[in-house]
Amino acid sequence: MIKIHLPYFFSRKLLKIFNSKIPSLILFFLCIVSVQAAVHEGYQVTQIEAEPYTQSIQRTGKVDFARVVNLSFKTAGFLTQLSVGEGDTFEKGQVLAALDTSELLAEKNASYARLLQAKRNIARVQTLMKKKLSSQRDLDDALTAVETTRAAYRVANYNLDKAQIVAPFDGVVIHRSTDLGELQAPGVGALQVAALDNNLIASVSLTGEEISLVHLNQEVKVHLAYAGIVNGKISKIPAIADSRNHLFTIEVALEETNLTKPLIVGQIARILIHAKGQDFVYRLPIAALNSMNAKGQALITVEKNNKPEQQAFTIYKVDNDFIYLVTQENSVALNIVTQGWNKSPLVLTDR
Repeated sequence: MIKIHLPYFFSRKLLKIFNSKIPSLILFFLCIVSVQAAVHEGYQVTQIEAEPYTQSIQRTGKVDFARVVNLSFKTAGFLTQLSVGEGDTFEKGQVLAALDTSELLAEKNASYARLLQAKRNIARVQTLMKKKLSSQRDLDDALTAVETTRAAYRVANYNLDKAQIVAPFDGVVIHRSTDLGELQAPGVGALQVAALDNNLIASVSLTGEEISLVHLNQEVKVHLAYAGIVNGKISKIPAIADSRNHLFTIEVALEETNLTKPLIVGQIARILIHAKGQDFVYRLPIAALNSMNAKGQALITVEKNNKPEQQAFTIYKVDNDFIYLVTQENSVALNIVTQGWNKSPLVLTDR
C-alpha cells in the first residue's frame, strides 16, 4: 500500500482551485501541476510486511544426459555386425551390434547332445536296477548328471543370445569404441548410449551458503542458449562438496518440451533459482535507506501517528535493489517512508 502526504499549503491551494470558476481544462491542468509539486515536496509511504528471505541464485551450467549406459558383450568373439555410429539414434529392441556365433552355436549343440545322453543314461540305470545290476547311488549320479548338463545347456543358450547387443530403450549413441572385425572381450564397453526421453539435466555449482537454500524437486527456470526458457526441477543434491573447488554441483532435470526434443547436450544453460530461507526480513527498496549509525545499523524513516520518525534496524543483507532488515515471522507491518524522507524533519527514536 502506498500513500502520498501533501504539505498543508498545497491542500489549501487545491481546495481554492476547485472552488473557483476556472474552466474545466485549465482546472485539470492546474490539479496535475499541484499534485506533482506536492509529491516532490511531500513524502511517500509504503507498507512493508515481514516475509521469508528469498534469494535469487543465477548460475551458468551445461546441459548433459542424466544417465548413460555402457553396452558390452558377455562373451568373446569377432564383431560381424554394427548398425550404428556416434550420434545415430535407435529404437528399443533394435539390434545394434552382433558377434560371430559359430563357436557359441557349436557349444550350444554340444551341451544339448550331452543333455540327451544324460537323460538316456537314467533310463539305462533304471533298467539295470530292476535286474539288480545297479544301485540307488548310480541312479542318483545319473539324475545329477542330467541337472548339470541341463544347466550347461542353458548357459550356452544364454551366451548365444547375448552375442548381440539389443537396444534397451529409444536412445542415441554417444561413443563407439569398436569396429567391424575386431575381437571383443567380455565386459569391455562397445557402445555408450543414452535414453532420449526424460533424460536431460543442467548441472550447476553452488556455494555452501546457497546449497542450504535449495531442496529436491524445487522448481527453477532454465534459459537454454539458442532455444528459450524451460521449466526444471532440482533432481540431485550432493552430500559433500567437490574437494578441489569446495562447491556443490546440483542437477536440474529439464521438462520435456519442443525446445528439448532436439539434441541440445553440451549447450550452455543459465539457471535461475528463487531460494526461500527460514529467516524473516523486511524487504525495503534501497532508496529507503537514510544512512548507517556507528553500530552498523540501518537508519530508516518510519511513519507513526502520521508523523515521520527515524529508527535503527539490524541489517540482514543488502543487494543492488533492496536492503533486508532482521525481523520475526509475526512482526507487524511497517509504514516506511520510501521517498521524500530527506525533506522532512526527523527525530531518531528507539524501536
